[in-house]
Amino acid sequence: MLIQEYISKDFPAFEIDAPVEEALLQVEEFGFTHVFVKKKNVFLGGICKEFLEENLDKTLEALEMHLEKFAILEENTILDSVKLFYTFNSNIIPIINNKEKYLGYIAYDDVFGDLSKYPLFSERGAVLTVETSLKSYSMTEIAKIVESNNAKFYGSFISHINDEIVQITMKISNDNLSSINETFERYGYHVVRKFYKDDKEDLIKDRYQYFQKYLEF
Repeated sequence: MLIQEYISKDFPAFEIDAPVEEALLQVEEFGFTHVFVKKKNVFLGGICKEFLEENLDKTLEALEMHLEKFAILEENTILDSVKLFYTFNSNIIPIINNKEKYLGYIAYDDVFGDLSKYPLFSERGAVLTVETSLKSYSMTEIAKIVESNNAKFYGSFISHINDEIVQITMKISNDNLSSINETFERYGYHVVRKFYKDDKEDLIKDRYQYFQKYLEF
């Protein structure tokens, strides 16, 4: 999952004195959101495609005020890139080295295409979000609760955290879901959200509806 394993090198970083029109043609050909700018061997940042379209008769230097300094180091992992895609509303992230030299890029499709292969995303199952106090949080205990109910624990991530509480969203197999839910509650975890069909709840609802129909007679 190291970034250096995913580097693509077919999209250049333009010198700051390059014509905007030339850069825009390249961005449109690749379907990317940003053009990358450098000055000699030093990476300066990216400029959003919209600014290029409004300034076709200028050079990139005239748009220097619109430069966004975002990039990822080659020794980082693809997980580190996810926040950058979101923060800068970009479908491409530049990759640089410790000397701020542009090495290439990683694209949104490459990252999420690779992540989709992992069990957390690829396996069929239930998604459960539980909440507990930050002091009580233990990923080991969470996995143990799932596996003690003879279910598989495919993976998890922290979906919310503050000074007091933490919420953990997990992907688990569809085995013994009602028992897992009850065990979490017994251990002091509050089940915030669950995305699966709860047969026990359905049974209660069916019986309640049947009872209502009985009362109507």
